[in-house]
Amino acid sequence: MLQYPQIDPVALQIGPVSIHWYGLMYLLGFAQVWLLGRWRIKQGKTDLSLRDLEDLIFYCVMGVVVGGRLGYALFYKPSEYLANPLEIFFLWQGGMSFHGGLIGVIVVLLLFARKHQKSLLEVGDFIAPLIPLGLAAGRLGNFINGELWGRPSDLPWAMVFPQSGDGLARHPSQLYEMGLEGFVLFAVVWWFARKPRATGQVSALFLMGYGTFRFLVEFTREPDQYLGLLTAGLSMGQLLSLPMILIGAIIFVVAGKKSTH
Repeated sequence: MLQYPQIDPVALQIGPVSIHWYGLMYLLGFAQVWLLGRWRIKQGKTDLSLRDLEDLIFYCVMGVVVGGRLGYALFYKPSEYLANPLEIFFLWQGGMSFHGGLIGVIVVLLLFARKHQKSLLEVGDFIAPLIPLGLAAGRLGNFINGELWGRPSDLPWAMVFPQSGDGLARHPSQLYEMGLEGFVLFAVVWWFARKPRATGQVSALFLMGYGTFRFLVEFTREPDQYLGLLTAGLSMGQLLSLPMILIGAIIFVVAGKKSTH
């Protein structure tokens, strides 16, 4: 059993301004998207320009924040936010949904693709390999905050998170997600995208990979207290991941068939 290393969530205090590690992780995530995107552009993986990449990142930031917040309100606490709708704008209180953020990004990509006379899947295939390392940074931010801890466990690396308030050793599920949804998914999607693929297959692999890893890790993650386990004993994160896997599989198969005709 390990003790959670108490980490101050505030990385830097400048007068009344507090710079939190979690915010820095978001910045780190988008910075690596920019760096990897530049590399893919220089390698000829797309005909988008560096200016297009910068515009795309800016719009994706908006999609992540708006979609993530609305997704959290709708998927996880609909009754609470319907009763107090203005609290949706209280971002400093925390509460973001990856699946909501993904929907927000898809909307942004769709609008961007139409503007540049491309298909959604073309733009998705360019951006998908850039995302996992950003997700890894976000999960590291969750760990630093001591939030989204795992279920009780007696494994040697189980950790006592003081924020849980019960003194139980738990799975460090944030680190599992950082490893699987971040580093492993990056390695798989980046490797797959090295060679020309049927349009949509890179995006599809990302959807299937993230959905699968998130579904598995959720078995070790403590369900949200205000929701608990839902249909068939699955968490909300698992129920939202299943459509990702299914849609990704359909896109992958259909795209492969189109490319052979």
